[in-house]
Amino acid sequence: MIIGYARVSTIDQSLDLQLDALNEFGCDEIFKEKVSGAKDDREELKQALRMLRAGDKFVVYKLDRLARSTKRLIEIADELREKQVEFVSIQDKIDTGTAAGKAMFGMLSVLAEFERDIIRERTMAGLKAARARGRKGGRPKVNQQKLNQAIALYHSQSMSVKEIQEATGISAPTLYRALKKEQTQ
Repeated sequence: MIIGYARVSTIDQSLDLQLDALNEFGCDEIFKEKVSGAKDDREELKQALRMLRAGDKFVVYKLDRLARSTKRLIEIADELREKQVEFVSIQDKIDTGTAAGKAMFGMLSVLAEFERDIIRERTMAGLKAARARGRKGGRPKVNQQKLNQAIALYHSQSMSVKEIQEATGISAPTLYRALKKEQTQ
């Protein structure tokens, strides 16, 4: 069986490119989720890995869709090896069914972590420089009064989310996060 896994970091991003490639590869089943690759606790990835049996193939569009740290990539690679499952990364042209593919997988996982660390260092340096100039980093604070108004309008069901966004200036993702937080309380 060929199992595919597709992931994007945010709900605003599209899985289409990855799904097209996985379908073209011939995946029998594709697990997909919208969550940061830095998170190790990803439910769809867990389900995909649990489903795999000896002789299966596990396919991703690109290595960074699977994990963002060398440690996590190696853990997954070890789990796949123990289960006697081959791993394929379409864009990176890695197939652990070959000796060269196994070696390349190890090298690329190191580079993926290096790239992530470089991005983090640049971000931190940029934030430090901005703070030195008196600016604060991060997202702007949400106007709580407008957010409360947006939540009330949503619950009244008198307006669509787009209309609420236009009336209050509160984005749909911000509204949905607030509604989710409201449910958990």
